[in-house]
Amino acid sequence: MTSSVTLDVAIAGLGAMGGAAAYHLARRGRRVVGFDRFAPPHSLGSSHGETRIIREAYFEDPRYVPVIQRAYTLWRELERESGQTLLLETGGLMIGPPGGGVVKGARASGDTRRLPYEMLDARELARRFPALHPDPDTVAVWEPRAGILFPEACVAAHLAAAARAGADLRTDEPVLSWRPDGEGVAITTPRGTYLARRLLLAPGALLPQLLNGAALPLTVTRQPLFWFQPKAHAEQFAPDRFGIFIWEAEPDFFFYGFPALEGRVKVTRHLGGAPTSPDQVDRELRPAEVAALRQRLARFIPDLDTPPVDASVCLYTNTADGHFVIDRHPAHPQVLVVSACSGHGFKFSSAIGEIAADLLTDCTPPFDLGLFRWR
Repeated sequence: MTSSVTLDVAIAGLGAMGGAAAYHLARRGRRVVGFDRFAPPHSLGSSHGETRIIREAYFEDPRYVPVIQRAYTLWRELERESGQTLLLETGGLMIGPPGGGVVKGARASGDTRRLPYEMLDARELARRFPALHPDPDTVAVWEPRAGILFPEACVAAHLAAAARAGADLRTDEPVLSWRPDGEGVAITTPRGTYLARRLLLAPGALLPQLLNGAALPLTVTRQPLFWFQPKAHAEQFAPDRFGIFIWEAEPDFFFYGFPALEGRVKVTRHLGGAPTSPDQVDRELRPAEVAALRQRLARFIPDLDTPPVDASVCLYTNTADGHFVIDRHPAHPQVLVVSACSGHGFKFSSAIGEIAADLLTDCTPPFDLGLFRWR
């Protein structure tokens, strides 16, 4: 079956980015159809795991800061519209050696964008957060606006609001292929072929399969998530006493965590996962992965050095430099690619959805997007 109706925008992928884009496009009165191989929110991709970090003093590059500031505003607006709690500000710590990428980068963003933050030496860090046992030469950047997003609730809120605004959301209907059709695009799914003026590719780990031969080096990795129950001093992990953190324990080992929610503390490694594909993911807990993380917990957060009480697996879709891709397909300008968020993109999705809506409706986003060009 071929649809004779030409849609304004078709979206491949209705997770964090695609769902947010559907919301912003539908609010602008555009005729939008979105497709997903599953029924988001779900636990088979990159937008699950109960919590995600949001932070403002962005160590990756100061150019992210205006985008994340817009994301904070949009998350609060979506909270009011949905009537749900989506964001909890707890404050957060960027921890590591003074010259390491996490601390040095967070300070650079803080100074460049004139953000509030505090520098803590190891003694002050341990005094204020007694659950942490830093080495003597460790320092930390404390930023007050950092906190937690609840990803399943965020994705559901965007999709529900998009549907209310008129978006046609087709779950359990994956995009199998697409091809240019004049100045538009023909999209094929198991249920038929649809014609649209524009196509947004936001399928997460499935992106490599939908680039139609374009060269964009991507690596999909398997990233285990772990939850621990403190074996002592549980009160020290409460959200009003223990914020989110990212710890550069070694140059090639970053781990991050959250306050205790319902008595469990989520901690996991950032990057370093084994390459995989969406259809061949090993979702079993690997003893070596647990051991590698517990080795650092025993040293730095000893009350969490205990067998995990739960675990899950998510997928990172990584670019070579770790930055996002928000750009038009090099051969087909009617196709926008918004994906490959390298494990740190969820927090931006409210704003990236708005940016995608701008680009798909020939508006100019108010941000420097040079960092996110096709490369």
